[in-house]
Amino acid sequence: MRGGGGGGGGGGGLAWRTLAKRWSLSTRALTHNRIPPTRPSSLLTLDLPDVWIPNTTFTSTADTNSRFLPSSSNISANEQMTTVIDGRSIANDIKSGIAGEIIRMKNAIGKLPGLGVILVGKRRDSQTFMRIKLKACNEVGIASFLAELPEDCTEDEILNVISSYNQNPAVHGIIVQLPLPQRLDGEKILNAVSLEKDVDGFNPTNMGNLAMGGREPLFIPCGAKACVELLLRYGVEIIGKKAVVIGRSKIVGLPTSLLLQDASVSSGYRVVGDVCFEEAIGVASAITLVPGGIGPVTISMLLSNTLDSAKRAYKFT
Repeated sequence: MRGGGGGGGGGGGLAWRTLAKRWSLSTRALTHNRIPPTRPSSLLTLDLPDVWIPNTTFTSTADTNSRFLPSSSNISANEQMTTVIDGRSIANDIKSGIAGEIIRMKNAIGKLPGLGVILVGKRRDSQTFMRIKLKACNEVGIASFLAELPEDCTEDEILNVISSYNQNPAVHGIIVQLPLPQRLDGEKILNAVSLEKDVDGFNPTNMGNLAMGGREPLFIPCGAKACVELLLRYGVEIIGKKAVVIGRSKIVGLPTSLLLQDASVSSGYRVVGDVCFEEAIGVASAITLVPGGIGPVTISMLLSNTLDSAKRAYKFT
């Protein structure tokens, strides 16, 4: 699967073992209320069976344009039609369900989910990503809290903001926009985020529980969750396949490998650049666009994790 930085189709079965139990009741209601029953199961469904058989009748809003021939007019016998996975359409479905659940929560208990955000410095890419996240929060009704710190701030200043978010009952999720300046101890800063508010899923306990069978992490890292969500919704068979995950970052690569444990997984240590789309068309059976692939779904997974955290805090089902 081709994805943006940070970030085959068909039938078959996917053994999820106890992974089905790792998603909360909030996302069960979200999925069952908002997504037509003809869609295949997704990571947002609580009650996934032990053996999941994808529904190949799923159609997205972009299905009329989802298959493309190679650009060359000379198509060899080995070339095939390629499904272009529409991340924006999936993200819009998920956000619609989240917005509906937040309205239901507000009407029932008068509470909203809250996301605390920390931005250090003036990197343009970080500012852009942050604006996208805050806009998405506003679209679905999640209250956002933004702390912008200067490039030369101290670790203690960042830790103080995290501590204030940890203690604020209106904040249910906390994210620290990465990358941080190299002089700062990123591990120390990320580990200071409360386990119950670690909606990025980077806490060692969450990562460890994800790696160990039978354990249930409170949150799964958003990028990895988005990758598998797209595969599930497009009915892509995983079990028994050979999966290559390029890059072993804690943000996407490593957790994606852990989620694909039912496939035979190989992981690379470094990636530079992106897949050559024109060359991949006709070779890959499925591919995502950039932009419009993994990125929008990753944002929707962040919103979903924040909603889950709020429901857990308020004991709302």
